[in-house]
Amino acid sequence: MRILVIGSGGREHALAWKLAEEAEVICAPGNAGITEDVECANVSTMDFASILGLVRDRAVDLVVVGPEDPLVMGLADALRDQGIPTFGPGRAAAQLEGSKAFSKAMMMRAGVPTAGYQTFIDGTAAKEYCRRMFGEERQVALKASGNALGKGVIVCSTLEQALEGVDQLRALGEAGRTLVIEERLIGREFSLLTLVSDDGIHSLPIAQDYKRVFDGDEGPNTGGMGSYSPLDWVEPGLVEQVEKEVVLPVVKALQEDKISYRGVLFSGLMVTGDGPKCIEYNVRFGDPETQTVLRRLGSGLAEALFACAQGAPIPAIPVLPDKAITVVLASGGYPGEYAKGKPIEIGELDPAVKVFHAGTAKRDGQLVTNGGRVLGVSAVGATAEVARSLAYEAIGKISFDGMHFRKDIGA
Repeated sequence: MRILVIGSGGREHALAWKLAEEAEVICAPGNAGITEDVECANVSTMDFASILGLVRDRAVDLVVVGPEDPLVMGLADALRDQGIPTFGPGRAAAQLEGSKAFSKAMMMRAGVPTAGYQTFIDGTAAKEYCRRMFGEERQVALKASGNALGKGVIVCSTLEQALEGVDQLRALGEAGRTLVIEERLIGREFSLLTLVSDDGIHSLPIAQDYKRVFDGDEGPNTGGMGSYSPLDWVEPGLVEQVEKEVVLPVVKALQEDKISYRGVLFSGLMVTGDGPKCIEYNVRFGDPETQTVLRRLGSGLAEALFACAQGAPIPAIPVLPDKAITVVLASGGYPGEYAKGKPIEIGELDPAVKVFHAGTAKRDGQLVTNGGRVLGVSAVGATAEVARSLAYEAIGKISFDGMHFRKDIGA
């Protein structure tokens, strides 16, 4: 089987690396690290015509779309219209991530447990609603309805934060034109990646990610600073409960609207005193959860994704007993402004460690930084403590100017 992975981040590096165990893999456009593992083609994720041409020229059997933007813009539809098996939802289903207002409305319609909310186009009305919520001693979470690359959510514990947050999200432009304001949920967060086909679902191991940039969950939200799996605090039966209450209802609601979902559904969840509640849906693999979860899978991912793309029953993928962790190494200043082009040095690492590249490039043969999240250091071990120790030991052998990482991932 020949598979084309669309994307250039750490998530796509993990997918390409794992799929290459079972198939021939091409990645477009890829990055400086991905090209060390598989062939890369210099084609933009948004250049649909060139992607179609590449698929035809290379006789690709399956396309796996990594990022959300091409999905929201209809890449999967364009490929399927040409009879190309594609893993990733079409434009209509991708609105579950492309529009938080649409996503919340679908949750309500499908009876998915989630926080109460209101949507606003007018900033003044949004601020007045925040004043009312805090007047009733209820905290809020502000969300830009459009795609803000993982940085469109502000959890507010004070009214001042909320009022400033409204202005901050509105300044995002089109992504923040519509705001979703929810009552803040209190509990423990986790992520569930579920493969979805016309003929069933198959969930991968649960993971937890760390969104805040600094230790102790301080600072602004990011695309994700690390993750680990499995979670020792998860009660038996939680995955089955989430599948029944969060995943299947929204898939069924889409099907009622004649919308097929063939791809992965990422459910961002929180275990509250009232049970698990859905915070958000994403229509692609999480980053950095994917880097962690794929380290725990046996063989069979390629076959499972191909089955999804065809709407067929999904074969089970064996889960290994290993524990896994990923720690993100970011550029100084991220998620704000940061410099690029800083030389990266990577020493000799333990075989249980895999470094997934995100924002990297090659300049005159030198590996350099080329993004906010630069590398993801992923390790597996017989225990969580062993995996964590291996990851942080490896980080001690990696350096670039301004390198920042959290020291409490998996702690």
